[in-house]
Amino acid sequence: MPAISTWLAFALVAIGMALTPGPNMMYLVSRSLCQGPAAGLVSLGGVALGFVFYMLSAAFGITALLFAVPFAYDMLRFGGAIYLLWLAWQALKPGGRSPFEVRPLERDGNRRLFLMGLLTSVLNPKIAMLYLALLPQFVHPERGSVLMQSLALGATQIVASVAVNACVALSAGSIARFLGQRPAWLRIQRWLMGGVLGALAVRMATEARR
Repeated sequence: MPAISTWLAFALVAIGMALTPGPNMMYLVSRSLCQGPAAGLVSLGGVALGFVFYMLSAAFGITALLFAVPFAYDMLRFGGAIYLLWLAWQALKPGGRSPFEVRPLERDGNRRLFLMGLLTSVLNPKIAMLYLALLPQFVHPERGSVLMQSLALGATQIVASVAVNACVALSAGSIARFLGQRPAWLRIQRWLMGGVLGALAVRMATEARR
């Protein structure tokens, strides 16, 4: 099992990543605002299953193939960076909108909400990079089973992310009302989100292959 200090350090990283606006959070917010908190929580179930997919892939070494094949890893890295830049531009471009701005969307059933949450999570480059590049840095073979360490750290990430995103889904309406009455705050939130996404994109593109 990971050392307590290693586990706490990874938990802080996982919480920080969960608090950073990204595709999962934007999807959950949009569904919570459109269909209510219950729809956001159903979507979160799909997102969480996507986390489990990445955790098991990393733990059992499936993702090691991407490190063994530099081209495949670089394709993932640059593709994720381009996607994050596109999301940043959507927030920063003239007329861009915050995920907390209420807008009409088609109502989806629980099955579609869950599946779209799963798809959003599996295709989320931020989560892919967390498991491909960050998690291995916290695994120390001298501490025992690499598999058990990977599962423990992955479970920590899932608990942290689900807790943060559940709070976001449940409070999205209140946050939207608060920001809606304060246009300046809404612009600040939009620029902050765009800046964070842009910084993540640059870091991902310039990340040295480990």
